[in-house]
Amino acid sequence: MTVVREEDFVASVAAALQFIACYHPADFLKSLKAAYDREESPAAKDAIAQILVNSRMAAIGRRPMCQDTGMVAVFVKAGVGVRFETTRGLQDLVDEAVARAYLDDENPLRPTMVSDPLGDRKNTGDNGPAMLHVDLVAGDAVEVIVAAKGGGSENKARFAQLNPSASVAEWVIQTVETLGAGWCPPGMIGIGVGGSSDHAMLLAKESLFEPIDMGELLRRGPSTAEELRIELYERINALGIGAQGLGGLTTVVDVKVKTAPTHAASKPVGLVPQCAANRHVRFTLDGSGPARFDPPSLADWPEIALQRTADAAKKVDLDALSRAEVASWKAGDRLLLSGKLLTGRDAPHKRMVEMMARGEPLPVSLKGRVIYYVGPVKAVGDEAVGPAGPTTATRMDMFTAEMLENTGLFAMIGKAERGPQAIEAIRRHGAASLIAVGGAAILVAKAIKSSKVLAFADLGMEAIHEFDVEDMPVTVAVDAQGSSIHQLGPALWRKVPA
Repeated sequence: MTVVREEDFVASVAAALQFIACYHPADFLKSLKAAYDREESPAAKDAIAQILVNSRMAAIGRRPMCQDTGMVAVFVKAGVGVRFETTRGLQDLVDEAVARAYLDDENPLRPTMVSDPLGDRKNTGDNGPAMLHVDLVAGDAVEVIVAAKGGGSENKARFAQLNPSASVAEWVIQTVETLGAGWCPPGMIGIGVGGSSDHAMLLAKESLFEPIDMGELLRRGPSTAEELRIELYERINALGIGAQGLGGLTTVVDVKVKTAPTHAASKPVGLVPQCAANRHVRFTLDGSGPARFDPPSLADWPEIALQRTADAAKKVDLDALSRAEVASWKAGDRLLLSGKLLTGRDAPHKRMVEMMARGEPLPVSLKGRVIYYVGPVKAVGDEAVGPAGPTTATRMDMFTAEMLENTGLFAMIGKAERGPQAIEAIRRHGAASLIAVGGAAILVAKAIKSSKVLAFADLGMEAIHEFDVEDMPVTVAVDAQGSSIHQLGPALWRKVPA
């Protein structure tokens, strides 16, 4: 009988979480480079280049590639011939591993999990608990998949109970069109069909951990079971969504489909997007000790990772920004921001709106300022701030009109599109919404020269900070006239009738 020691299991899961925070899978890097090479949209090509640059920087510095270091999911297939040398349950062991990984002083990851989701949503402090799935299978080893799923892509997971005669492909295409860019494409789409409602979603998520082989599949041709994958891959990319929703040729590098028998009256379908971070690793424990994770060779990163493509960007001095300059920006313009930049995302926005409703003064003046929707990773060493990529701007839409009306705010920075009401408020007040590339958290952080907390320190990573930035790369998503690059870009590159 194989004996797996408690410490070997915990240490392996903890090491896996540190590993996937910093290193892209080699097959995903290869697919991103191929997408870069064939991309014709300048905006999308630049976004993919930034993701590749950021990925190499994460590997070299052993720092998280994305500030959203994810909700942990662990899939354990334990052989019947295995005995765990422990008196504790697997959930306890996994949660200990998560805490060990996320609170590592040398490379702290950002704790994101909150308890009491219906109440005060207080951060658990160590990113636990993890989502654990356990199967007892034949064999005398333990196979483990460790993944970390960011909120932007997890929030775009969808489920439908279709009629048995309904088309899965049509539902998927219609659904992907509604997802926007908050899931940070280019990435993958996982589809689960069959089983029950919960099983279909699990199939969809598990499919994302399979090797990326779409290029090979297109070269050799599909079997009957693979035809749906190619159809979905081609049709999703034909939508023209592109990298970061900017419009382009590649929205997905692969589509995975897993199926299971189901009830004759049912066709449950789950859809789970995978963002450009694509963090997961698989390992096996056979009783000989903990798993090892060897860093990949830097040769795995393409040469494009050494380049920057900022030649056409406009330089902006945030400390001398005027309403007239904001009005001169056009959707799709690339900017390099320097000067003082405020931060604030969901929690401080909610708090500020409540303060304004009570007639209370805000702790920080937003007049003439730009605010960045970010919750950075804790800094280490001589860093001014840890990885600091954008969070989804759409979540702040509910606050946008009131913030622009009452504070004199000039512009906002996040990722993905803005909704119709937010766009109208931006147009009405002559403001702008900008995007930084999701999945380029280290690249952004390198532009931040200093950071200090100005307000709401109790909110931790969600506190209002003031960053001093130098040449921070952003793109104008919504300009003062209400034009949106997330509408204009995909419409330009779409290859199917609207």
